[in-house]
Amino acid sequence: MSQQNNNYDENDIEVLEGLEPVRKRPGMYIGSTGASGLHHLVYEIVDNSIDEALAGYCTEITVEILKGDIIRVSDNGRGIPTGIHPKEGISAATVVYTVLHAGGKFGGSGYKVSGGLHGVGASVVNALSEWLELTVSDGQHTWFQRFERGEYAEQLKITGDTDETGTSVKFKADADIFETTVYEYDVLLKRLREQAFLNAGLKIIFTDRRDDDDIKSETLCYEGGIRQFVEHIHETRGLESLSGDVIYFSGAQGNSFAEIALQYNDSYNEIILSFANNIHTKDGGSHETGFKNAVTRVINEYGRKMGLLKDKEKLSGDDVREGLTAIISVKLTDCEFESQTKVRLGNPEVKPFIEKLVTEKLMNFLEENPDTAKSIFDKSLSALKAREAARRAREAERNKNAFGKSPMPEKLADCAERDNRYTELYIVEGDSAGGSAKQGRDRRYQAILSLWGKMLNVEKARIDRIYGNDKLAPVVTALGTGIGEDFDIEKLRYGKVIIMADADVDGMHIRTLLLTFFFRYMRPLITNGNIYIAQPPLYRVERNRKVMYAFSDGERDKYIAELSENGKYKVETQRYKGLGEMDPEQLWETTMDPENRTIIRISMEDALRADETFTILMGDKVEPRRLFIEKNARFAQDLDI
Repeated sequence: MSQQNNNYDENDIEVLEGLEPVRKRPGMYIGSTGASGLHHLVYEIVDNSIDEALAGYCTEITVEILKGDIIRVSDNGRGIPTGIHPKEGISAATVVYTVLHAGGKFGGSGYKVSGGLHGVGASVVNALSEWLELTVSDGQHTWFQRFERGEYAEQLKITGDTDETGTSVKFKADADIFETTVYEYDVLLKRLREQAFLNAGLKIIFTDRRDDDDIKSETLCYEGGIRQFVEHIHETRGLESLSGDVIYFSGAQGNSFAEIALQYNDSYNEIILSFANNIHTKDGGSHETGFKNAVTRVINEYGRKMGLLKDKEKLSGDDVREGLTAIISVKLTDCEFESQTKVRLGNPEVKPFIEKLVTEKLMNFLEENPDTAKSIFDKSLSALKAREAARRAREAERNKNAFGKSPMPEKLADCAERDNRYTELYIVEGDSAGGSAKQGRDRRYQAILSLWGKMLNVEKARIDRIYGNDKLAPVVTALGTGIGEDFDIEKLRYGKVIIMADADVDGMHIRTLLLTFFFRYMRPLITNGNIYIAQPPLYRVERNRKVMYAFSDGERDKYIAELSENGKYKVETQRYKGLGEMDPEQLWETTMDPENRTIIRISMEDALRADETFTILMGDKVEPRRLFIEKNARFAQDLDI
């Protein structure tokens, strides 16, 4: 993108409305007051520095987590204007941090392309911080101002002289607002790495200084831009390329610029990441829709042109995107996001622009690279055949019953209630545990489905292998929703689907296999919050008929100390090796009674992170899995999606 007018001063700051609503309704501006909202504060400040890079004035950004989970973001851009704002009568920098919808991004003179288009980022972060300190260098002076919960006690003041330019923001999130104020290093690293990929050549230095004995630091700089982004995704997940080097093309239309990088791999899953002005549009939008339409059209046209498709054969979008990794990045003068959290791009003119660009460039590439084109087409055709096989298997299942409804699985002990607002399905590993669960349950609303034997790893299998699979088909039938493109959450028979497996390595494997299946083929069950993991106790501690159940070694030791009165009395301790060792009453009391049980709801803050986790854990490549397990060994008891 071309550089803009360097006359960026107080006259470029336009005020639209006040700041008052932010502390009252923070979720409207940052999505939530949970961990995702906390990290969003950092993104907003970093986005402002990225905007300076987009405008051509910033080459380096440093992001630090300091002791006490204080964040400091610094850049070498022009520095926020410090002159007196003509309308507000105070420093323009103060206006940016205290007035909602104030910034150099509305009239077009401050920034041609910007991620923080709504102009609320700086003021929202300030409003939701216990305190925030702003330092600006304008090439002559260093300016400083401190804010507390959005208010300032004194005017912006000069604290020294300098020949450097840039902005530094230091802040502490307000514990009165957020559920947690502890930042996750890996979450921030992932986002900052994305920004470095999306802005080729920009240097981002990220450092975690919270622990003097374990300071972590990464310098992120990628001259190859989004090409290296695709390579990084494949390398991290252990995926093999099927289409040679990364395919890259770019183009412009008026003030809009787009670049796309894509590569096919040996997996059965698609990874499409779209960005608008460096903001990850996780719900897609017009740019992603245009890309998908064009890829489907091009591969079908290529197949017909080369005589590889029969007359009535047509590849679907899912067929042509199987094993595809793609990055779509657009830079627009006027982005239209559907919310302040910017998860979906709305600009209608972007769709035909991207469709035309991809159609022309991708067709040219396929015609000029016949070997790669054949690999891509063969992959898509194989997916088509698997989809048709799945359809035939699905129809065969339906035809088993004259009324078009499959009978309930033999190993399902159903409940009496039919309203899924109240019903629960326990998916239980093993017949003995299943037997205890059936006897111990509340038959009114709790159903039990026993599973046995080795389950299919769907990460290594297409959808056609699921239909008729004796381990997964009972789950599909019991839930009633269908899978893949047939999935319909309105047909869900149980509001809670609870995975109950032993607290050992085999049990963890069963949980992971089931979660992988739900993630790949019934993902709305996870996003809707229907999937849970039961937490059975590890120990039974007893003295004089007083029984306590412990869920960890520490809890066991605590109960032993309590019951023995610090060693004066003998305490009986039983270690449960499996669910089958519990009698029905114990299983009900500890794991199934809503009054006493502990169940973990599986949520999905970050779909890409979950996707990566399942690919690494359940894929063919051993080395990425070994590294993942070594890094996350302390989380081995639970798979954190």
